[in-house]
Amino acid sequence: MEKKRGNEMTGREYKNGGNSRGDGKRREKGNWDGKVRVGKSRDDISSDSKSSNVAAQNFIGKDSVSKRVKVRKDKIMSGRPSDGRGAAGRTSAGKYKDEEEKSAAGRNIYGKADGRSVSGRTISGKSTDGKSVAGRNMSGKSAYGKNVSQKYTSGQDKSSGRQQYDQRNKSVSKKYEVDAKSDIAQRSGRRETKCPYEKKCGSCRYLYLSYEEQLKKKEAFVRQELEKCPELKGHFNPIIGMENPWNYRNKVTAIFDRDRKGNPVSGVYEEGTHNVVPVERCLIEDELADRIIGTIRGMLKSFKIKVYDEDTRYGLLRYVLVRRAFATGEVMVVLVTASPVLPSKRNFTNALLKAHPEITTVIQNVNTRTDSLILGDKQQVLYGKGYIEDVLCGCRFRISPASFYQINPVQTEKLYKKAIELAGLKGTETVIDAYCGIGTIGLIAASKAKNVISVELNPDAVKDSIVNAKINGIKNVRFYKADAGQFLTQMAEEGVKADVLLMDPPRSGSTEEFLQSAALLGPEKIVYISCNPVTLGRDLMVLRKLGYRAEEVWPVDMFPWSGHVECVIMMQYCGKEKKK
Repeated sequence: MEKKRGNEMTGREYKNGGNSRGDGKRREKGNWDGKVRVGKSRDDISSDSKSSNVAAQNFIGKDSVSKRVKVRKDKIMSGRPSDGRGAAGRTSAGKYKDEEEKSAAGRNIYGKADGRSVSGRTISGKSTDGKSVAGRNMSGKSAYGKNVSQKYTSGQDKSSGRQQYDQRNKSVSKKYEVDAKSDIAQRSGRRETKCPYEKKCGSCRYLYLSYEEQLKKKEAFVRQELEKCPELKGHFNPIIGMENPWNYRNKVTAIFDRDRKGNPVSGVYEEGTHNVVPVERCLIEDELADRIIGTIRGMLKSFKIKVYDEDTRYGLLRYVLVRRAFATGEVMVVLVTASPVLPSKRNFTNALLKAHPEITTVIQNVNTRTDSLILGDKQQVLYGKGYIEDVLCGCRFRISPASFYQINPVQTEKLYKKAIELAGLKGTETVIDAYCGIGTIGLIAASKAKNVISVELNPDAVKDSIVNAKINGIKNVRFYKADAGQFLTQMAEEGVKADVLLMDPPRSGSTEEFLQSAALLGPEKIVYISCNPVTLGRDLMVLRKLGYRAEEVWPVDMFPWSGHVECVIMMQYCGKEKKK
Protein backbone atom coordinates (compact mmCIF):
# COMPACT_ATOMS: atom_id res chain seq x y z
CA MET A 1 0.00 0.00 0.00
CA GLU A 2 4.23 4.10 1.16
CA LYS A 3 5.01 6.39 1.25
CA LYS A 4 6.52 12.35 -0.87
CA ARG A 5 4.38 8.56 3.06
CA GLY A 6 10.21 10.23 1.36
CA ASN A 7 11.55 11.17 2.87
CA GLU A 8 9.58 8.52 3.98
CA MET A 9 8.49 10.01 3.41
CA THR A 10 9.77 8.26 4.12
CA GLY A 11 8.75 7.35 2.17
CA ARG A 12 2.84 7.37 2.03
CA GLU A 13 6.45 8.64 2.41
CA TYR A 14 3.77 7.92 -2.56
CA LYS A 15 3.49 5.12 -5.19
CA ASN A 16 5.06 3.71 -8.24
CA GLY A 17 4.25 4.09 -11.84
CA GLY A 18 3.28 7.72 -11.52
CA ASN A 19 1.59 7.60 -8.17
CA SER A 20 4.54 8.90 -6.31
CA ARG A 21 4.56 12.20 -4.64
CA GLY A 22 8.12 13.11 -3.95
CA ASP A 23 10.59 12.31 -6.63
CA GLY A 24 11.34 15.90 -7.40
CA LYS A 25 10.45 15.46 -11.05
CA ARG A 26 7.91 17.27 -13.16
CA ARG A 27 5.23 15.17 -14.74
CA GLU A 28 2.52 15.29 -17.31
CA LYS A 29 -0.99 15.65 -16.07
CA GLY A 30 -3.34 13.13 -17.56
CA ASN A 31 -2.53 12.11 -21.10
CA TRP A 32 -1.52 15.53 -22.38
CA ASP A 33 0.55 14.95 -25.49
CA GLY A 34 2.69 18.07 -25.34
CA LYS A 35 0.42 20.11 -27.68
CA VAL A 36 -1.96 22.94 -26.90
CA ARG A 37 -5.56 21.90 -26.58
CA VAL A 38 -6.72 23.74 -29.67
CA GLY A 39 -4.57 21.44 -31.73
CA LYS A 40 -1.63 23.78 -32.24
CA SER A 41 1.90 22.60 -31.67
CA ARG A 42 4.45 24.88 -30.04
CA ASP A 43 5.79 25.72 -33.51
CA ASP A 44 2.29 26.76 -34.54
CA ILE A 45 2.09 29.04 -31.53
CA SER A 46 5.10 31.08 -32.53
CA SER A 47 3.97 31.40 -36.14
CA ASP A 48 0.25 32.01 -35.67
CA SER A 49 -0.42 34.76 -33.14
CA LYS A 50 -4.17 34.48 -33.42
CA SER A 51 -4.22 30.77 -32.71
CA SER A 52 -1.66 31.32 -30.01
CA ASN A 53 -3.97 33.73 -28.24
CA VAL A 54 -6.80 31.21 -28.25
CA ALA A 55 -4.58 28.42 -27.02
CA ALA A 56 -3.13 30.54 -24.28
CA GLN A 57 -6.56 31.62 -23.09
CA ASN A 58 -7.71 28.01 -22.91
CA PHE A 59 -4.85 27.15 -20.55
CA ILE A 60 -3.93 30.21 -18.58
CA GLY A 61 -6.93 32.40 -18.06
CA LYS A 62 -6.32 36.04 -17.17
CA ASP A 63 -2.79 37.09 -18.01
CA SER A 64 -1.84 39.09 -21.08
CA VAL A 65 -1.87 37.08 -24.30
CA SER A 66 1.85 37.33 -24.92
CA LYS A 67 2.71 36.35 -21.37
CA ARG A 68 0.29 33.42 -21.44
CA VAL A 69 1.72 32.09 -24.66
CA LYS A 70 5.22 32.31 -23.24
CA VAL A 71 4.24 30.46 -20.09
CA ARG A 72 2.51 27.73 -22.07
CA LYS A 73 5.47 27.36 -24.41
CA ASP A 74 7.73 26.93 -21.40
CA LYS A 75 5.48 24.19 -20.08
CA ILE A 76 5.48 22.47 -23.44
CA MET A 77 9.25 22.54 -23.57
CA SER A 78 9.71 21.31 -20.02
CA GLY A 79 6.75 18.98 -19.76
CA ARG A 80 6.01 16.90 -16.70
CA PRO A 81 7.67 13.55 -16.25
CA SER A 82 5.45 10.60 -15.49
CA ASP A 83 6.94 9.07 -12.42
CA GLY A 84 5.56 6.69 -10.32
CA ARG A 85 2.81 7.24 -3.30
CA GLY A 86 2.43 10.64 -2.45
CA ALA A 87 3.97 12.52 0.35
CA ALA A 88 5.99 10.73 2.71
CA GLY A 89 4.73 8.80 2.76
CA ARG A 90 1.84 9.49 0.53
CA THR A 91 6.40 9.54 -0.54
CA SER A 92 9.33 10.92 2.04
CA ALA A 93 10.84 12.02 -1.42
CA GLY A 94 10.67 10.82 -2.82
CA LYS A 95 6.50 12.49 -1.04
CA TYR A 96 6.99 11.24 1.18
CA LYS A 97 9.63 12.90 -1.38
CA ASP A 98 9.59 12.28 -0.04
CA GLU A 99 11.57 12.92 1.45
CA GLU A 100 12.84 13.62 -0.10
CA GLU A 101 11.17 16.96 -1.55
CA LYS A 102 11.51 17.32 1.65
CA SER A 103 8.81 14.82 1.50
CA ALA A 104 9.02 12.34 4.23
CA ALA A 105 11.96 12.75 6.40
CA GLY A 106 15.14 11.35 5.02
CA ARG A 107 16.82 8.28 6.02
CA ASN A 108 19.60 7.67 3.57
CA ILE A 109 23.24 8.20 3.87
CA TYR A 110 23.83 8.93 0.25
CA GLY A 111 21.47 11.84 -0.08
CA LYS A 112 17.78 11.75 0.37
CA ALA A 113 14.94 12.65 -1.66
CA ASP A 114 10.82 11.28 0.79
CA GLY A 115 8.83 12.38 0.60
CA ARG A 116 6.13 10.72 -0.22
CA SER A 117 7.58 9.14 -1.42
CA VAL A 118 11.30 6.25 -2.69
CA SER A 119 12.50 3.62 -5.46
CA GLY A 120 12.42 -0.08 -5.86
CA ARG A 121 11.12 -1.51 -2.70
CA THR A 122 8.09 -3.61 -3.38
CA ILE A 123 6.80 -6.76 -4.94
CA SER A 124 4.38 -4.87 -7.11
CA GLY A 125 6.61 -1.92 -7.85
CA LYS A 126 5.10 0.36 -5.22
CA SER A 127 6.76 2.50 -2.60
CA THR A 128 7.66 0.92 0.72
CA ASP A 129 4.90 2.49 2.64
CA GLY A 130 2.39 1.23 0.16
CA LYS A 131 1.06 4.54 -1.07
CA SER A 132 1.56 6.16 -4.39
CA VAL A 133 3.76 9.16 -4.07
CA ALA A 134 6.07 10.92 -6.39
CA GLY A 135 9.60 9.81 -6.34
CA ARG A 136 9.02 6.36 -5.09
CA ASN A 137 8.56 4.62 -8.35
CA MET A 138 10.39 1.44 -9.14
CA SER A 139 9.46 0.92 -12.74
CA GLY A 140 12.09 1.91 -15.22
CA LYS A 141 14.61 2.60 -12.50
CA SER A 142 17.64 0.61 -11.49
CA ALA A 143 18.04 -0.45 -7.90
CA TYR A 144 20.54 2.32 -7.37
CA GLY A 145 18.93 4.77 -9.76
CA LYS A 146 17.10 6.67 -7.04
CA ASN A 147 18.39 9.03 -4.43
CA VAL A 148 18.94 7.16 -1.21
CA SER A 149 16.99 9.72 0.60
CA GLN A 150 13.74 8.79 -0.87
CA LYS A 151 13.17 7.06 2.34
CA TYR A 152 13.73 10.48 3.86
CA THR A 153 13.60 14.06 2.94
CA SER A 154 14.07 14.92 -0.66
CA GLY A 155 16.31 17.56 -2.02
CA GLN A 156 19.64 16.07 -1.01
CA ASP A 157 22.54 15.32 -3.32
CA LYS A 158 23.25 11.86 -4.65
CA SER A 159 26.43 10.11 -3.68
CA SER A 160 29.05 9.84 -6.37
CA GLY A 161 29.54 6.11 -6.01
CA ARG A 162 25.90 5.20 -6.55
CA GLN A 163 25.75 5.82 -10.30
CA GLN A 164 28.40 3.27 -11.21
CA TYR A 165 26.81 0.59 -9.08
CA ASP A 166 23.51 1.51 -10.67
CA GLN A 167 24.65 0.61 -14.17
CA ARG A 168 25.46 -2.94 -13.08
CA ASN A 169 22.07 -3.53 -11.51
CA LYS A 170 19.51 -2.40 -14.06
CA SER A 171 18.08 -5.88 -14.15
CA VAL A 172 16.73 -5.44 -10.63
CA SER A 173 14.15 -2.87 -11.67
CA LYS A 174 13.20 -4.97 -14.70
CA LYS A 175 12.54 -7.85 -12.33
CA TYR A 176 10.22 -5.66 -10.33
CA GLU A 177 8.36 -4.56 -13.45
CA VAL A 178 7.72 -8.18 -14.38
CA ASP A 179 6.40 -8.91 -10.89
CA ALA A 180 4.09 -5.90 -11.03
CA LYS A 181 2.65 -6.85 -14.42
CA SER A 182 2.13 -10.49 -13.49
CA ASP A 183 0.42 -9.40 -10.28
CA ILE A 184 -2.03 -7.25 -12.23
CA ALA A 185 -2.73 -10.11 -14.59
CA GLN A 186 -3.56 -12.43 -11.70
CA ARG A 187 -6.21 -10.03 -10.46
CA SER A 188 -8.45 -10.43 -13.51
CA GLY A 189 -10.68 -12.86 -11.63
CA ARG A 190 -10.63 -11.03 -8.31
CA ARG A 191 -13.49 -10.89 -5.87
CA GLU A 192 -15.09 -7.59 -4.86
CA THR A 193 -13.17 -5.50 -2.35
CA LYS A 194 -14.27 -2.89 0.19
CA CYS A 195 -12.24 -0.06 -1.39
CA PRO A 196 -14.03 2.10 -4.00
CA TYR A 197 -10.72 3.68 -5.09
CA GLU A 198 -8.70 0.52 -5.65
CA LYS A 199 -8.75 0.46 -9.45
CA LYS A 200 -7.49 4.04 -9.79
CA CYS A 201 -5.33 4.38 -6.70
CA GLY A 202 -3.23 1.25 -7.16
CA SER A 203 -1.67 1.25 -3.69
CA CYS A 204 -3.32 -1.85 -2.29
CA ARG A 205 -2.31 -4.61 -4.68
CA TYR A 206 -3.67 -7.45 -2.60
CA LEU A 207 -7.17 -6.38 -1.59
CA TYR A 208 -8.51 -9.16 -3.77
CA LEU A 209 -6.83 -11.70 -1.46
CA SER A 210 -7.61 -12.66 2.12
CA TYR A 211 -4.96 -11.44 4.57
CA GLU A 212 -3.71 -15.00 5.08
CA GLU A 213 -3.32 -15.49 1.31
CA GLN A 214 -1.50 -12.17 1.05
CA LEU A 215 1.00 -13.18 3.74
CA LYS A 216 1.72 -16.45 1.94
CA LYS A 217 2.32 -14.55 -1.30
CA LYS A 218 4.79 -12.16 0.32
CA GLU A 219 6.57 -14.96 2.15
CA ALA A 220 6.97 -16.85 -1.13
CA PHE A 221 8.36 -13.73 -2.78
CA VAL A 222 11.01 -13.31 -0.09
CA ARG A 223 11.98 -16.95 -0.39
CA GLN A 224 12.21 -16.69 -4.17
CA GLU A 225 14.53 -13.67 -4.05
CA LEU A 226 16.83 -14.89 -1.27
CA GLU A 227 17.24 -18.55 -2.15
CA LYS A 228 20.20 -17.50 -4.29
CA CYS A 229 22.10 -17.67 -0.98
CA PRO A 230 22.41 -21.45 -0.56
CA GLU A 231 23.07 -21.24 3.19
CA LEU A 232 19.60 -19.75 3.73
CA LYS A 233 17.80 -22.92 2.66
CA GLY A 234 15.99 -24.19 5.71
CA HIS A 235 16.46 -20.88 7.55
CA PHE A 236 13.42 -18.97 6.31
CA ASN A 237 11.08 -18.07 9.15
CA PRO A 238 7.32 -17.47 8.82
CA ILE A 239 6.31 -13.91 8.00
CA ILE A 240 5.29 -11.75 10.96
CA GLY A 241 1.83 -10.35 10.20
CA MET A 242 -0.64 -8.02 11.94
CA GLU A 243 -3.61 -8.91 14.10
CA ASN A 244 -5.52 -5.94 12.65
CA PRO A 245 -4.13 -4.97 9.22
CA TRP A 246 -6.36 -1.90 8.76
CA ASN A 247 -5.87 1.84 9.36
CA TYR A 248 -2.26 1.31 10.39
CA ARG A 249 -0.69 4.33 8.69
CA ASN A 250 0.29 7.03 11.18
CA LYS A 251 1.13 9.47 8.39
CA VAL A 252 -1.28 10.67 5.71
CA THR A 253 -0.62 13.13 2.92
CA ALA A 254 -3.46 14.45 0.77
CA ILE A 255 -3.02 16.19 -2.57
CA PHE A 256 -5.47 19.04 -3.15
CA ASP A 257 -7.06 19.84 -6.50
CA ARG A 258 -10.38 20.91 -8.03
CA ASP A 259 -13.04 18.80 -9.71
CA ARG A 260 -14.72 19.74 -12.99
CA LYS A 261 -17.17 21.98 -11.17
CA GLY A 262 -14.37 23.86 -9.43
CA ASN A 263 -14.98 22.31 -6.01
CA PRO A 264 -11.93 21.44 -3.89
CA VAL A 265 -11.05 17.76 -3.68
CA SER A 266 -8.27 15.86 -1.92
CA GLY A 267 -6.79 12.43 -2.33
CA VAL A 268 -4.01 10.57 -4.11
CA TYR A 269 -2.64 10.50 -7.63
CA GLU A 270 -4.24 8.04 -9.99
CA GLU A 271 -1.76 5.31 -10.79
CA GLY A 272 0.49 6.30 -13.69
CA THR A 273 -0.81 9.88 -13.90
CA HIS A 274 -0.95 13.17 -12.05
CA ASN A 275 -4.74 13.12 -11.90
CA VAL A 276 -6.05 13.36 -8.33
CA VAL A 277 -8.40 10.61 -7.19
CA PRO A 278 -10.70 12.09 -4.51
CA VAL A 279 -10.50 9.98 -1.36
CA GLU A 280 -12.87 10.44 1.57
CA ARG A 281 -11.73 7.48 3.63
CA CYS A 282 -8.83 5.08 3.10
CA LEU A 283 -8.79 1.57 4.56
CA ILE A 284 -5.11 1.74 5.53
CA GLU A 285 -4.86 5.34 6.70
CA ASP A 286 -5.48 6.58 10.22
CA GLU A 287 -9.18 7.39 10.48
CA LEU A 288 -8.68 10.59 12.48
CA ALA A 289 -6.23 11.87 9.88
CA ASP A 290 -8.79 11.30 7.13
CA ARG A 291 -11.44 13.19 9.11
CA ILE A 292 -9.09 16.13 9.68
CA ILE A 293 -8.29 16.34 5.97
CA GLY A 294 -12.02 16.27 5.20
CA THR A 295 -12.63 19.12 7.64
CA ILE A 296 -9.90 21.25 6.04
CA ARG A 297 -11.33 20.58 2.61
CA GLY A 298 -14.75 21.76 3.80
CA MET A 299 -13.31 24.98 5.30
CA LEU A 300 -11.61 26.24 2.13
CA LYS A 301 -14.58 27.99 0.53
CA SER A 302 -15.62 29.86 3.65
CA PHE A 303 -12.06 31.14 4.11
CA LYS A 304 -11.68 31.84 0.35
CA ILE A 305 -8.58 29.66 0.09
CA LYS A 306 -7.99 28.31 -3.42
CA VAL A 307 -6.25 25.04 -4.09
CA TYR A 308 -3.08 25.03 -6.14
CA ASP A 309 -3.20 24.15 -9.85
CA GLU A 310 -0.09 22.43 -11.23
CA ASP A 311 -0.61 23.68 -14.77
CA THR A 312 -1.42 27.35 -14.19
CA ARG A 313 0.59 27.55 -10.94
CA TYR A 314 -2.30 29.49 -9.51
CA GLY A 315 -3.76 28.86 -6.06
CA LEU A 316 -2.51 28.42 -2.52
CA LEU A 317 -3.08 25.05 -0.80
CA ARG A 318 -1.05 22.21 -2.30
CA TYR A 319 -1.00 19.40 0.27
CA VAL A 320 -2.08 18.58 3.80
CA LEU A 321 0.11 16.26 5.85
CA VAL A 322 -1.24 14.70 9.05
CA ARG A 323 0.91 12.67 11.45
CA ARG A 324 -0.46 10.95 14.57
CA ALA A 325 1.57 9.41 17.37
CA PHE A 326 -0.32 6.24 18.23
CA ALA A 327 1.27 5.83 21.68
CA THR A 328 0.82 9.43 22.92
CA GLY A 329 -2.17 10.51 20.83
CA GLU A 330 -0.45 13.71 19.68
CA VAL A 331 -1.48 14.98 16.23
CA MET A 332 0.43 17.20 13.79
CA VAL A 333 -1.18 19.00 10.85
CA VAL A 334 1.03 20.50 8.13
CA LEU A 335 -0.52 22.88 5.58
CA VAL A 336 1.71 22.99 2.51
CA THR A 337 1.11 26.20 0.59
CA ALA A 338 2.54 27.76 -2.54
CA SER A 339 2.94 31.13 -0.83
CA PRO A 340 3.82 32.25 2.71
CA VAL A 341 0.68 34.41 2.75
CA LEU A 342 -2.15 32.40 4.32
CA PRO A 343 -5.31 34.55 4.63
CA SER A 344 -6.85 34.65 8.12
CA LYS A 345 -4.36 32.05 9.32
CA ARG A 346 -5.26 32.62 12.97
CA ASN A 347 -9.00 32.25 12.39
CA PHE A 348 -8.44 29.26 10.13
CA THR A 349 -6.31 27.55 12.77
CA ASN A 350 -8.82 28.28 15.54
CA ALA A 351 -11.68 26.88 13.45
CA LEU A 352 -9.68 23.73 12.75
CA LEU A 353 -8.82 23.28 16.44
CA LYS A 354 -12.45 23.77 17.41
CA ALA A 355 -13.47 20.97 15.04
CA HIS A 356 -10.59 18.71 16.13
CA PRO A 357 -9.31 19.48 19.64
CA GLU A 358 -7.08 16.38 19.35
CA ILE A 359 -4.65 18.40 17.22
CA THR A 360 -1.56 19.38 19.23
CA THR A 361 0.35 21.38 16.61
CA VAL A 362 -0.35 23.11 13.28
CA ILE A 363 2.44 24.10 10.88
CA GLN A 364 2.46 26.00 7.60
CA ASN A 365 5.11 24.74 5.20
CA VAL A 366 5.90 26.87 2.13
CA ASN A 367 6.72 25.02 -1.07
CA THR A 368 7.26 27.29 -4.07
CA ARG A 369 8.86 24.59 -6.21
CA THR A 370 7.31 23.43 -9.47
CA ASP A 371 8.20 19.75 -9.07
CA SER A 372 6.52 16.98 -7.08
CA LEU A 373 8.33 17.42 -3.78
CA ILE A 374 5.86 17.63 -0.93
CA LEU A 375 7.63 19.80 1.62
CA GLY A 376 9.49 23.03 1.07
CA ASP A 377 12.41 24.44 3.05
CA LYS A 378 10.53 27.15 4.96
CA GLN A 379 7.87 26.72 7.59
CA GLN A 380 6.24 28.49 10.50
CA VAL A 381 4.41 27.12 13.51
CA LEU A 382 0.80 28.34 13.68
CA TYR A 383 -0.09 26.45 16.85
CA GLY A 384 1.66 24.25 19.40
CA LYS A 385 5.32 23.25 19.63
CA GLY A 386 5.95 22.37 15.97
CA TYR A 387 6.52 18.66 16.54
CA ILE A 388 4.93 15.60 18.12
CA GLU A 389 6.40 12.84 20.27
CA ASP A 390 5.77 9.12 20.11
CA VAL A 391 6.95 6.09 22.08
CA LEU A 392 8.55 3.11 20.36
CA CYS A 393 10.08 0.10 22.14
CA GLY A 394 10.17 2.06 25.40
CA CYS A 395 11.99 5.09 23.93
CA ARG A 396 10.45 8.49 23.25
CA PHE A 397 11.05 10.14 19.88
CA ARG A 398 10.49 13.67 18.62
CA ILE A 399 8.96 13.79 15.15
CA SER A 400 9.09 16.94 13.03
CA PRO A 401 7.29 17.42 9.67
CA ALA A 402 10.24 16.13 7.63
CA SER A 403 11.45 13.42 10.02
CA PHE A 404 11.61 9.86 8.80
CA TYR A 405 9.55 7.70 11.10
CA GLN A 406 8.14 4.29 10.22
CA ILE A 407 4.49 4.57 9.21
CA ASN A 408 3.36 1.36 10.92
CA PRO A 409 4.39 1.60 14.60
CA VAL A 410 2.82 -1.72 15.58
CA GLN A 411 4.95 -3.69 13.12
CA THR A 412 7.99 -1.46 13.64
CA GLU A 413 8.21 -2.60 17.26
CA LYS A 414 8.20 -6.23 16.13
CA LEU A 415 10.80 -5.50 13.44
CA TYR A 416 13.23 -3.65 15.72
CA LYS A 417 12.89 -6.14 18.57
CA LYS A 418 13.68 -8.99 16.18
CA ALA A 419 16.70 -7.10 14.78
CA ILE A 420 18.14 -6.50 18.25
CA GLU A 421 17.45 -10.11 19.19
CA LEU A 422 19.39 -11.30 16.14
CA ALA A 423 22.29 -9.01 17.09
CA GLY A 424 22.66 -10.99 20.32
CA LEU A 425 23.94 -8.04 22.34
CA LYS A 426 25.41 -8.79 25.78
CA GLY A 427 26.39 -5.30 26.91
CA THR A 428 30.04 -5.39 25.86
CA GLU A 429 29.71 -4.63 22.14
CA THR A 430 30.48 -1.61 20.00
CA VAL A 431 27.53 -1.20 17.63
CA ILE A 432 27.42 0.88 14.45
CA ASP A 433 24.00 2.13 13.36
CA ALA A 434 24.27 3.05 9.68
CA TYR A 435 21.47 4.97 7.96
CA CYS A 436 20.34 5.91 11.47
CA GLY A 437 17.73 8.54 10.53
CA ILE A 438 16.41 10.07 13.75
CA GLY A 439 18.28 7.40 15.73
CA THR A 440 15.43 4.99 16.46
CA ILE A 441 17.03 1.55 16.32
CA GLY A 442 20.41 2.73 17.64
CA LEU A 443 18.83 4.36 20.69
CA ILE A 444 16.69 1.29 21.32
CA ALA A 445 19.79 -0.94 21.14
CA ALA A 446 21.87 1.35 23.38
CA SER A 447 20.61 -0.20 26.63
CA LYS A 448 21.99 -3.59 25.55
CA ALA A 449 25.36 -2.44 24.15
CA LYS A 450 28.52 -0.84 25.51
CA ASN A 451 28.35 2.02 23.04
CA VAL A 452 26.65 2.89 19.76
CA ILE A 453 28.04 4.92 16.86
CA SER A 454 25.26 6.31 14.65
CA VAL A 455 25.97 7.73 11.20
CA GLU A 456 23.63 9.81 9.06
CA LEU A 457 24.13 12.23 6.18
CA ASN A 458 20.92 14.23 6.59
CA PRO A 459 21.64 17.18 8.96
CA ASP A 460 18.05 17.56 10.15
CA ALA A 461 17.87 13.89 11.04
CA VAL A 462 21.12 14.17 13.01
CA LYS A 463 19.72 17.08 15.01
CA ASP A 464 16.58 15.05 15.80
CA SER A 465 18.77 12.11 16.86
CA ILE A 466 20.70 14.21 19.36
CA VAL A 467 17.47 15.59 20.83
CA ASN A 468 16.00 12.09 21.08
CA ALA A 469 19.06 10.84 22.95
CA LYS A 470 18.69 13.68 25.47
CA ILE A 471 14.95 13.04 25.87
CA ASN A 472 15.66 9.42 26.81
CA GLY A 473 18.72 10.16 28.93
CA ILE A 474 20.93 7.95 26.76
CA LYS A 475 24.63 8.82 26.98
CA ASN A 476 26.41 5.91 25.28
CA VAL A 477 25.40 6.89 21.72
CA ARG A 478 27.42 9.26 19.49
CA PHE A 479 26.03 10.75 16.30
CA TYR A 480 27.99 11.73 13.21
CA LYS A 481 26.86 13.64 10.12
CA ALA A 482 28.76 11.90 7.36
CA ASP A 483 28.55 9.60 4.39
CA ALA A 484 28.45 6.15 5.98
CA GLY A 485 30.83 4.48 3.53
CA GLN A 486 33.49 7.15 3.89
CA PHE A 487 33.01 7.26 7.65
CA LEU A 488 33.47 3.49 8.04
CA THR A 489 36.56 3.54 5.84
CA GLN A 490 38.08 6.28 8.00
CA MET A 491 37.28 4.30 11.14
CA ALA A 492 39.04 1.23 9.71
CA GLU A 493 42.12 3.30 8.81
CA GLU A 494 42.26 4.53 12.40
CA GLY A 495 42.15 0.97 13.66
CA VAL A 496 38.67 1.17 15.17
CA LYS A 497 36.77 -2.12 15.35
CA ALA A 498 33.07 -2.84 15.62
CA ASP A 499 31.29 -5.93 16.90
CA VAL A 500 27.88 -5.45 15.29
CA LEU A 501 26.69 -3.44 12.29
CA LEU A 502 23.01 -2.45 12.14
CA MET A 503 21.93 -1.16 8.75
CA ASP A 504 18.54 -0.07 7.45
CA PRO A 505 19.09 1.38 3.94
CA PRO A 506 16.38 2.74 1.62
CA ARG A 507 14.54 0.53 -0.85
CA SER A 508 17.35 0.89 -3.37
CA GLY A 509 19.56 -1.01 -0.96
CA SER A 510 23.15 -0.29 -0.04
CA THR A 511 26.12 0.19 -2.35
CA GLU A 512 29.05 -2.10 -2.99
CA GLU A 513 31.38 0.65 -1.78
CA PHE A 514 29.57 0.89 1.54
CA LEU A 515 29.55 -2.88 2.07
CA GLN A 516 33.27 -3.07 1.37
CA SER A 517 33.87 -0.27 3.87
CA ALA A 518 31.78 -2.09 6.45
CA ALA A 519 33.78 -5.27 5.99
CA LEU A 520 37.02 -3.38 6.74
CA LEU A 521 35.78 -2.86 10.31
CA GLY A 522 35.39 -6.61 10.69
CA PRO A 523 32.07 -6.79 12.60
CA GLU A 524 31.24 -10.32 13.71
CA LYS A 525 27.57 -9.77 12.89
CA ILE A 526 25.71 -7.68 10.35
CA VAL A 527 21.97 -7.19 10.91
CA TYR A 528 20.43 -5.93 7.68
CA ILE A 529 16.89 -4.51 7.66
CA SER A 530 15.50 -4.24 4.15
CA CYS A 531 12.23 -3.18 2.59
CA ASN A 532 13.16 -4.65 -0.79
CA PRO A 533 13.98 -8.38 -1.06
CA VAL A 534 15.37 -7.84 -4.56
CA THR A 535 18.12 -5.42 -3.52
CA LEU A 536 18.62 -7.37 -0.30
CA GLY A 537 19.42 -10.50 -2.31
CA ARG A 538 21.86 -8.55 -4.44
CA ASP A 539 23.66 -7.10 -1.41
CA LEU A 540 23.83 -10.49 0.30
CA MET A 541 25.84 -11.84 -2.63
CA VAL A 542 28.34 -8.99 -2.16
CA LEU A 543 28.61 -9.73 1.56
CA ARG A 544 29.17 -13.43 0.85
CA LYS A 545 32.26 -12.54 -1.15
CA LEU A 546 33.45 -10.46 1.79
CA GLY A 547 33.26 -13.46 4.12
CA TYR A 548 29.77 -13.22 5.64
CA ARG A 549 27.28 -16.05 5.87
CA ALA A 550 23.50 -15.46 6.12
CA GLU A 551 22.13 -17.26 9.17
CA GLU A 552 18.39 -16.58 9.15
CA VAL A 553 15.76 -14.27 7.69
CA TRP A 554 12.50 -12.95 9.10
CA PRO A 555 9.94 -11.31 6.77
CA VAL A 556 7.73 -8.67 8.42
CA ASP A 557 4.52 -7.35 6.88
CA MET A 558 4.99 -3.63 7.45
CA PHE A 559 2.54 -2.55 4.73
CA PRO A 560 -0.51 -4.83 4.63
CA TRP A 561 -2.45 -4.98 1.34
CA SER A 562 0.41 -3.33 -0.57
CA GLY A 563 3.05 -5.15 -2.56
CA HIS A 564 5.80 -4.32 -0.08
CA VAL A 565 7.43 -6.56 2.46
CA GLU A 566 10.16 -5.86 5.01
CA CYS A 567 12.89 -8.33 5.98
CA VAL A 568 15.49 -8.55 8.70
CA ILE A 569 18.45 -10.85 8.18
CA MET A 570 21.49 -11.68 10.30
CA MET A 571 24.88 -12.45 8.76
CA GLN A 572 27.83 -13.93 10.64
CA TYR A 573 31.46 -13.42 9.67
CA CYS A 574 33.17 -16.71 8.85
CA GLY A 575 36.17 -15.63 6.76
CA LYS A 576 36.62 -15.12 3.03
CA GLU A 577 38.33 -18.46 2.56
CA LYS A 578 35.14 -20.25 3.56
CA LYS A 579 33.15 -18.50 0.88
CA LYS A 580 35.23 -19.58 -2.06
